[in-house]
Amino acid sequence: MKLVVVSAGLTQPSSTRLLADRLATAVAANADVTTRVIELRDLAVDIANNLVTGFPAPKLGDALTAVAEADGLVVATPIFTASYSGLFKSFFDLVDNEALTGKPVLIAATGGTARHSLALEHAMRPMFAYLHAVVVPTAVYAASEDWAGTDLAQRVDRAAGELADLMVRSPAPVKEEFVPFSEQLAKLRSKD
Repeated sequence: MKLVVVSAGLTQPSSTRLLADRLATAVAANADVTTRVIELRDLAVDIANNLVTGFPAPKLGDALTAVAEADGLVVATPIFTASYSGLFKSFFDLVDNEALTGKPVLIAATGGTARHSLALEHAMRPMFAYLHAVVVPTAVYAASEDWAGTDLAQRVDRAAGELADLMVRSPAPVKEEFVPFSEQLAKLRSKD
């Protein structure tokens, strides 16, 4: 199965990427997955250009295809001003509206204070629900003080187990090719 990790961390090294890597490792401990990491900071210029021109550069097109073909996603963003980053939102604005239908997604975020943890529930979860993804029940938020404790590791393990379970039990549906109603009707009439 294909696990795609989308990290919107802006710095290098990035605590967002560190959290995403921990989650991916935990998913791999629960299911046989091939993992691919997409660093949005490396695609920032391509994302901006695509938003204005409507055409993705090859690297961005490859990343969008990987997301669409994944069996499950781990998505992680830093929280800025009580919501996901603009880079994170811009990337998912470019994902085809039906590409995430039925796809299991684990949402995660990092921030300087625990006060921003609700951004997962009031910003990220609704966005992925709108895209018809199946968001795992446990979202993972890591504030600066969380990295030293054991609670973060427990939340990582629980969320990763939920994602692995969904990936194994409910693979993403195969999309049928769209056939306009007029063509369907003509096909039915030809059988008479």
